[in-house]
Amino acid sequence: MTGLLSDVGLLAGRSVRRTFRQPALVVPTIVFPLFLLAVNASGLASATKIPGFPTHSYLDFAITVPFMQGALFASTTAGTEIANDIETGFLNRLQLTPLRGTAILTGQMAGAVLLAFVGALIYLAVGLIAGVSIATGVGGALVLLVLAVLIAVGFAAIGALLATRTGSSQAVQGMFPLIFVLFFLSSMSMPRNLIGVDWFRTVATWNPISYLVEGLRSLVIAGWDGAALAKGFGAALAITVLASLAAAASLKTRMART
Repeated sequence: MTGLLSDVGLLAGRSVRRTFRQPALVVPTIVFPLFLLAVNASGLASATKIPGFPTHSYLDFAITVPFMQGALFASTTAGTEIANDIETGFLNRLQLTPLRGTAILTGQMAGAVLLAFVGALIYLAVGLIAGVSIATGVGGALVLLVLAVLIAVGFAAIGALLATRTGSSQAVQGMFPLIFVLFFLSSMSMPRNLIGVDWFRTVATWNPISYLVEGLRSLVIAGWDGAALAKGFGAALAITVLASLAAAASLKTRMART
């Protein structure tokens, strides 16, 4: 067991070093979500005048969006790095070790998840400096970070699944716009009860991303909402488990063919 954890640790260390040595991965993950937050907070501030809008500050409403975008970048980062290892034959060489597929993927995703965690800390700090008020206080801020990291793990697992299925970093990057569209077909920009278009509201209700966003958002503007948190953590856990198992099975199939 100790040897297994040591091997996973070595893979995780390699993943972290490789990720943070690439400014092209680090800078967009930090800068782009904050830039989009600034644009949305200033451009959509009038939305708070809609009757029934849950807060008087659109910045409070939108602060959870960077956490979701950080998770999306984690998906692309993890998927691209794993696909690169498939293309270069590194994962084939790992077949000679006693590591199981799940352990390999865990180590490979470490860099993307750590980057998402660092990003979450920065988003939270910038939000607080800009005037965001967290209704659940310090405890809620900590829970928000935990949920944000769990969401990042789930999306990193999705990236790993795409990588192990396609074996191509270009294919993984090509999926980024499609996943990004799902973000906007959720309650990310507007509460579901205020979405006036029926088909949009229906899609947002079935979209699990809505429950991730609403779980995070409840901590900021609603207080301790057990139902929203249960749905948020439940959706994040379901995505993490299902995507991780599917990625491990896909990796096993790929290795069996080589």
